[in-house]
Amino acid sequence: MPGISIKGIHMPESPIRKLVPYAETAKKRGTKVYHLNIGQPDIKTPEIALEAVKNSAIEVLEYSRSEGSEIYREKIAAYYKKCDINVTAEEIIVTTGGSEALLFALGTIADPGDEIIIPEPFYANYNGFATSANIKVVPVFSKFEDNFALPPVEEFEKLITPKTKAILICNPGNPTGYLYSKEEIQKLAALVKKHDLFLIADEVYREFTYDGVQHYSILQEEGIDEYAIVIDSVSKRYSMCGARIGCLVSKNKAVITTALKFAQARLSPPTLAQIACEAALETPQSYFEDVITEYVERRNTLVAALEKIEGVQVAKPKGAFYCIVKLPIKNADNFAQWLLESFNYKGETIMVAPAAGFYSSPNIGLDEVRIAYVLKKEDLLNAATILEQALKAYPNE
Repeated sequence: MPGISIKGIHMPESPIRKLVPYAETAKKRGTKVYHLNIGQPDIKTPEIALEAVKNSAIEVLEYSRSEGSEIYREKIAAYYKKCDINVTAEEIIVTTGGSEALLFALGTIADPGDEIIIPEPFYANYNGFATSANIKVVPVFSKFEDNFALPPVEEFEKLITPKTKAILICNPGNPTGYLYSKEEIQKLAALVKKHDLFLIADEVYREFTYDGVQHYSILQEEGIDEYAIVIDSVSKRYSMCGARIGCLVSKNKAVITTALKFAQARLSPPTLAQIACEAALETPQSYFEDVITEYVERRNTLVAALEKIEGVQVAKPKGAFYCIVKLPIKNADNFAQWLLESFNYKGETIMVAPAAGFYSSPNIGLDEVRIAYVLKKEDLLNAATILEQALKAYPNE
């Protein structure tokens, strides 16, 4: 029988999605499952975006331009200007989700065997993207006790080699919810200039910052135009995960020119989704204010409930809608599967994402899970109760 590629064998499973079959089986048994495992908001998509697709007069669903429609890119540039980020439509490439933007970025700046430094824990798919591009992830450890703040710059410098091409951050962070400060961004900016590296920032959660703290983009930092690459997406911003529209943004002309070749190879981003996203950019600020208020309440509700459970610790997030939770167990993968296969409380259980999959280093985060607080407050309280009862019943072998 023909063999599978080594790359395919080494491609990691998603800690977010790999337990789906167990969840589906639990549902078939009649168990209600609260999905805390995935960042799928229950917030309604802006009606203006849905109406734009419904009312489209398109008679032939044509290819769009490889870099995305000019009108949409102009509107994205106008959106960024409102965020105090000055870029032009020519410095934006529309992609099929933020995932494709990151793949384009990695393909543009790195060759097989090159290295990317990433503070861990990090978005699990970064491991998959790196495997796909034959790039080595070099993790720099951020501490639960520090709420996953940026590790000292000296820790980054210890890891830089001739193979290092970039530092990649997620800001605000998935899975930690940590929001990097302006001062932390400036430290990274100075570091990449000193060592002639790219700084890639996944900023898809830009709108979701809490407690009066504002997001600071790497594109706002002066002096690093040639070093900075931003990954963005509409998925979370407008609760449009299924649109699969993102973008790559950089003022480095060589980066844009090269990334465009990758964009041309895959032809074009989805036409109807761009129409929806173009309309979504007209969403009033009140929409975000309401959404942020809701997420703050959900965060506070969940964190307070978790902190009441014996043996549970939680890192309080400053942005996005995730938190890392440390549990009094030995192996979160086993626990998460047990929750779906063998446990229910009053006919209900929870699905969580084991956090080990968000680390690159082995045997780290084994007692941690990521929880997405994308459910209404009542459901989050029910989920916390189920977790408490599950921990009491779990054999923890």
